[in-house]
Amino acid sequence: MPQEIGRRDFLRTSTAAAAVAGALARPVRAQSDRVNLGWIGTGSRGFYVMGRGYESKELLQVVAVCDTYAGNLAKGKDQVQTKGGNTPKTYVDYRELLADPTVTAVAISTPEHLHFPMAMAALKAGKNIYLEKPIAHTIEEGAQIVALAEKTGLVVQVGTQNRSSLLYKRAKDMVEQGMIGECHFTRAFWYRNFDTSAAVPAAWRYVIPDDASPENTDWKRFLEGAKDQKLAFDKHRYFQWRNYWDYSSGISTDLLVHQTDISNFVLGKTVPSSCVASGGIYMWTREKGDDREVPDTFSAVYEYPDKFELNYSSAFGNDQYGYGEQFMGSEGTIEVISRQYMNYFPQKFNGKPVKDRKEVHLDRLADLGQQDDGTAAHVRNFLQACLGKEKAIAPARAGQIAAIPGHLATMSYKMNKKVFWDDKTQKYRLS
Repeated sequence: MPQEIGRRDFLRTSTAAAAVAGALARPVRAQSDRVNLGWIGTGSRGFYVMGRGYESKELLQVVAVCDTYAGNLAKGKDQVQTKGGNTPKTYVDYRELLADPTVTAVAISTPEHLHFPMAMAALKAGKNIYLEKPIAHTIEEGAQIVALAEKTGLVVQVGTQNRSSLLYKRAKDMVEQGMIGECHFTRAFWYRNFDTSAAVPAAWRYVIPDDASPENTDWKRFLEGAKDQKLAFDKHRYFQWRNYWDYSSGISTDLLVHQTDISNFVLGKTVPSSCVASGGIYMWTREKGDDREVPDTFSAVYEYPDKFELNYSSAFGNDQYGYGEQFMGSEGTIEVISRQYMNYFPQKFNGKPVKDRKEVHLDRLADLGQQDDGTAAHVRNFLQACLGKEKAIAPARAGQIAAIPGHLATMSYKMNKKVFWDDKTQKYRLS
């Protein structure tokens, strides 16, 4: 595993980005009040995000869909016809979609290891991008996407949708108003449990379609960007990819990235200076017939350069405490639970709240009128950015800053060492 992004790599990336920028016309902007989207990846996540996108139907038209599994491709096409009222072009090869001149922007909702080749190709093709998190599978790949995105001036919105949640925006406002005082510690957690008799009996063991086969699942295209390009067709790896290192970093880049990102957003932080992580496969072991490679129990402790620590934990054997973040300050605590509730508790001394502040309790739907976790608003912000009416709330650089802690945790876990990050040099080292 490389230990730094050196000056030569940076110069090489910058030079390549400059060459691409010179070859491109101005960033693609919609010629009307709607964005012509090509949707790459129409499986469970892609299908869901597309559905939320149609809540801003007046701003978009999905003109093309792409997926390497025929069932997902058909499902994506059907959603466009049902909700959009048009019949999109269909592609198996994303490069063919990118060559389609009617497509002005793309959504990339594919496995993690495909983000880099697809995002780089889309930027070189002059397309704006809604890119699911993490921005890339490694720190180095993410840095290249950021460099090219900023050089071309194209819109990139990374799918850390918590930034578009009204609960987190309210939490950010309260922090900026001084409601919690000095904050030197945050606890973030994501706990899950699974009914072994259910359709999804364990973490990331998504349902595999009965008809899935090498004939209707383009395995070769799925393997692009993976280390092992010669692996035989494996339905589990294709449909349950989050369990394997070649395609994902599991908890680190699926769950943790959301929570380090939103901590950055709420508290005005950037990246940590160090990380130490631990965990393992404790629940879904090989003795139970599970061949997963990524841990199902995981903890990480981050130190930031400005006297701040973030303590993260995730486990897949108990969901009593669910999902959330607790921003713990000298004068109060703000917690956001399950993307549904926000609570503010003022610190009390001798039974009296600091500065006579009162508790605040908000329900996302009942009090703020937001139905989902922010995904619909996140897509809408992207569309408005493509139309030149807003700025993306989660641009490529923010997506990279969110992903770096996840990658540091993966390195620490794999190598059983503390990892240090130097933000000025963009280098990491192991203790």
